[in-house]
Amino acid sequence: MDKSKKIIIAGSGLVGSLLGLRLLQRGFDVSLFESRADMRKENISAGRSINLALSHRGIRALKLAGVDEEILSNAIQMSGRMIHTLDGQLALQPYSTRPGEFINSISRRTLNIILMDAIEKIKPDAIHFKSKLIRVENDCQRFVIETEQKEIKSMENAILIGTDGAASVARKTLFELTPHLRFNYSQTFQNYGYKELTIPPGKDNTFVIEKNALHIWPRGNFMMIALPNPDATYTATLFLPYHGELSFDRLDTKKSIMEFYQTYFSDAVPLMPDLESEFFEHPTGHLYTVKCSPWHYEDKILLMGDAAHAIIPFYGQGMNCGFEDVFVFDELLNQHMSWNNLFESFSKLRKPNADAIADLAEDNFIEMRDKVADPVFQKKRQLEMNLEKKFPEYYSKYALVTFRPDISYYDAMVKGRKQDEFLMNLCADLNKEWGEKELDEIFNSMISQI
Repeated sequence: MDKSKKIIIAGSGLVGSLLGLRLLQRGFDVSLFESRADMRKENISAGRSINLALSHRGIRALKLAGVDEEILSNAIQMSGRMIHTLDGQLALQPYSTRPGEFINSISRRTLNIILMDAIEKIKPDAIHFKSKLIRVENDCQRFVIETEQKEIKSMENAILIGTDGAASVARKTLFELTPHLRFNYSQTFQNYGYKELTIPPGKDNTFVIEKNALHIWPRGNFMMIALPNPDATYTATLFLPYHGELSFDRLDTKKSIMEFYQTYFSDAVPLMPDLESEFFEHPTGHLYTVKCSPWHYEDKILLMGDAAHAIIPFYGQGMNCGFEDVFVFDELLNQHMSWNNLFESFSKLRKPNADAIADLAEDNFIEMRDKVADPVFQKKRQLEMNLEKKFPEYYSKYALVTFRPDISYYDAMVKGRKQDEFLMNLCADLNKEWGEKELDEIFNSMISQI
């Protein structure tokens, strides 16, 4: 591959930083332009981070860049979902019966800082903060950057890889090439916002609820989740409709907030001493999905990560999918001699899988919010666990997505949905029980039909 061209990466978030690190490791001339300040020197605004769930697909990409061990040392293992019922009962739903199959809670800030530090060990001036791509000119042969000093500079004979998030300027450039490029774009908002809150440590900096679990308070058409942090805090996130009887619109006073929490999350109230103040201080975030195509233009521009496929966070795969982009891109670098062919192959491989995980994330929002407390769903999950114990080669839909990076998102979606339908039909009878012989029959029947 031609290494004489400069590579411009728009955005030094998680995907941009991992991509920049890997390309620098491979000897390419890389510069990253980040519109925000250096998070190592300035605090990120509170309330918009949503703790990340790092799993096998993301870890595989981090291992490729040699940063997996350091990153995992800053993470907390979560072995399952801890369900908090309305009356305060607890029920753990393990993610898997196989060893090593868990997800890892890690803060976005910590992960990003580790990646940035690794980049600067190779090229100290690689990341340009408070500098952003503002437009592309001359048929995508000139890239115009606004620097921290508000200076405008142009870069030519370069490749632009846009990892500048869901509101990508790089993607906007491709959109503006239409109708020549025939660029397709869709943006779908959920009627839900989110609010990040904090569960602080207990006495002597101890964890006040189960440390190694993703906590969920499912309440039908809304929910709260909480993920652990190494400092014994939890990042708690409320997902709630914008409008309606139970909505952010109605939570406009301290009294209404406390009444809402006392009614629906009473076991969490004693754990959240700053609930009222944080609720008003922290912004309400938006949840939306972005799909687009094509992801590239000739050998000049490529989209990756959220710029190409922003998804809602309910499969814990947004970051993992973006990191998998980097892994696949790195593999394709070994197979192609031209940037155009590389970009085309990358887009062709990743687009169906990005669409699949976007659809699965929307499915899982409904599952986490509505179904995890449903008796039929709980019975189906128990049946899945029994199948996994008896047949280690059986993987649930969640496990296919989360723990099998050798299987594409698209294939995991197709197979997983068929398995779910098959098992949910069996579990409709809540009184039905299955012994060893019946498990054999279920497994063999499922294998023959799916």
